[in-house]
Amino acid sequence: MKILFIGGTGTISMAITRLLASQGHELYLFNRGSRSTELPENVTVITGDINNEEEAAAALKDMSFDVVGEFIGFVPDQVERDFRLFCGKTKQYIYISSASAYQKPLSDPRITESTPLANPYWQYSRNKIACEEFLMRMYRERGFPVTIVRPSHTYDERSVPLGVHGNNGSWQVIKRMIQGKPVIIHGDGTSLWTITHNSDFAKAYAGLCGNIHAIGQAFHITSDESVTWNQIYRIIADTLGVQLMAVHVPSEFLAAVSDYDLEGSLIGDKACTVVFDNSKIKRAVPGFTATVRADQGIRAAIENILAHPELQKDDPEFDQWCDKVISAINKAKEELING
Repeated sequence: MKILFIGGTGTISMAITRLLASQGHELYLFNRGSRSTELPENVTVITGDINNEEEAAAALKDMSFDVVGEFIGFVPDQVERDFRLFCGKTKQYIYISSASAYQKPLSDPRITESTPLANPYWQYSRNKIACEEFLMRMYRERGFPVTIVRPSHTYDERSVPLGVHGNNGSWQVIKRMIQGKPVIIHGDGTSLWTITHNSDFAKAYAGLCGNIHAIGQAFHITSDESVTWNQIYRIIADTLGVQLMAVHVPSEFLAAVSDYDLEGSLIGDKACTVVFDNSKIKRAVPGFTATVRADQGIRAAIENILAHPELQKDDPEFDQWCDKVISAINKAKEELING
């Protein structure tokens, strides 16, 4: 198949790029050239800014595709631009949405693709919902061959899944553990969460490419394994060979005192117990199953991060914020206990 990815080098898309390239597809990436040195040799990079529609139209002139995959469309204007660029020029358009778009708070923790889309806590999720609504309307009214894909917490070898972290990713939490400092776990740490390794996600996504049963449909792609946040942080500590010093802090408190939009990412997402029913993607892609267990994927990520200093991005502001929050929680406990 002749496939174009808009983006193609991110956490989710790089694994798909590598897999499809290994399968011999004619693969093009339209992006600004980041991480191009990590790409397989048989992938063609078209360097440009997709947000410059005139530039993109000129670069893609006279080209048509079996599949166009959009990985960096976050607001309706961007998918509306894609419709103008690719209507009549692709047999399938696959849009990466988000499982955070599912109803919050959930009426049922087991999520299917029929779970309503509604998230009053996170603008990111509402934007994804609006993108989906536009694309499905274009499918109904104009025959635009759209497929919606909703990933949940997908990770790769460059970071570990966390509930609370700063702007520079997961390293600072890992560093705190190495230094013997306490780390914040939202809530009581017992809510169930689903993390999916990008190599597993890629297998299902690749199975949707060119799949006639995927047109006009929405799918989420996740692992079948659910783990608690306490278990996730325990795996990290065990891999590092350190004692986990966890401080559990109510999610509402964290959202109220944070500059990191934790209302959206916690109250509107990670603080909720979610268990995904993957029956639909398994029907569309027979034989698909996620095989990377949480402990395996996390251990591999930590080993890779420790071996690559460029992935160890310090975040002193987040570190200081953690100290401040933990100090405030401990002080409140002392005052209530001691009267």
